[in-house]
Amino acid sequence: MGFTKESAAIGIIGMGDMGKMYAQRLSAAGWRINACDKPDSYESLIKEFESTQNVTIFPNGHLVSRISDYIIYSVEAGVIDKVVEMYGPSTKVGAIVGGQTSCKAPELAAFDKHLPKDVEIVSCHSLHGPQVNPKGQPLVLIQHRASDESLNFVKEVLSCFESKFVFLSGEMHDRITADTQAVTHAAFLSMGTAWQANQQFPWEISRWVGGIENVKINITLRIYSNKWHVYAGLAILNPAAKKQIRQYAESVTDLYKLMIEGRRDELKRRVRAAGEAVFKAGTNGQDLLLKDEVLDRFSLSNREREASPPNSHLSLLAIVDCWSKLGIVPYDHMICSTPLFRLWLGVTEYLFRNPDLLEAALDTAVDDKTFRSDDLEFTFAARAWSDCVSFGDFESYRDRFERIQQYFAPRFPEAVKLGNEMMKTILEKTATGQA
Repeated sequence: MGFTKESAAIGIIGMGDMGKMYAQRLSAAGWRINACDKPDSYESLIKEFESTQNVTIFPNGHLVSRISDYIIYSVEAGVIDKVVEMYGPSTKVGAIVGGQTSCKAPELAAFDKHLPKDVEIVSCHSLHGPQVNPKGQPLVLIQHRASDESLNFVKEVLSCFESKFVFLSGEMHDRITADTQAVTHAAFLSMGTAWQANQQFPWEISRWVGGIENVKINITLRIYSNKWHVYAGLAILNPAAKKQIRQYAESVTDLYKLMIEGRRDELKRRVRAAGEAVFKAGTNGQDLLLKDEVLDRFSLSNREREASPPNSHLSLLAIVDCWSKLGIVPYDHMICSTPLFRLWLGVTEYLFRNPDLLEAALDTAVDDKTFRSDDLEFTFAARAWSDCVSFGDFESYRDRFERIQQYFAPRFPEAVKLGNEMMKTILEKTATGQA
């Protein structure tokens, strides 16, 4: 093959947020980039990248495919088959092709179906959003139909991200991705839905200020500030994700029924058994515990933190119950986890490894009605998102997502900035065990 930085060209089909991030970082590292998006984006992309060295924008994927040595499809999982069917036959002889989708089953099926047999396939997936520094983050590589030489070339191209390479099959990627993302996303999507249904901006209410509540608010707004398809593709096209989101809705519902029926002993037995199954002996060495004094620094509220009433933390109790029902031990996938997942695991662990805090949450769930209406709407939301995913309804997913997105939109700029700072600080501290 003999590709070198001087002779090879990298093609990027799909210039959304991740496609642009790849184009910017690879071109800055000295690679020549050929890129395109939908035809109606051509003029605006030319203007956007006119001062970026090593990047050439083309009107369509045919022109990118025929002259590029390594082509990355950075498009939505829901349209990957259609796009590869359109541009795949134009792929340069002997080129390497990969994709960026978060669900590899439809992507690899599209490549096998539509790409010429003389094309090699090495897919990838950066397990973080476009605003997160890729240094040290997991980057999955899938040697689907390729020589070791082609895999090594892809590693050389992507080495400028300074990410941690994780080598998986497409099937294993989808199972682990579901384990580390599906339920996490469902929890935050449901939180936003519940707040919108109750017409709440939680940072304006004293009981939502501080500690774990800051994580819930910041990450929920961070998710809703992104594009709906980032989450829809993973949830709807990944069979393992569907099963997990359904179980999460069932766990939320079961626990909420125990709460409102006052079945304290049964609630405590179930939650503690789930905690023992997930946080097994020996996992302390991978401690991700977070402390309020770290989390308190990242609040959207301009209110003073008061003595907040205890929270039932239904979203956290249900995620551990869900993991235990599915036999998922989250620590098994830490090398392939997203920043959101590590953060969510951190706050969940924080609750379950603090016996007094867990006891207070369980007693609050039964005795205190302060969060009862929030928990009711959260239960409705978790079930609604699960139904939407089970039906495979992309348009319904988009409608629900964008309706809630619009509600929170005025606070996105501030929330994203604060969320980036929070993610950076907390992930640094969890990595060094200082939090």
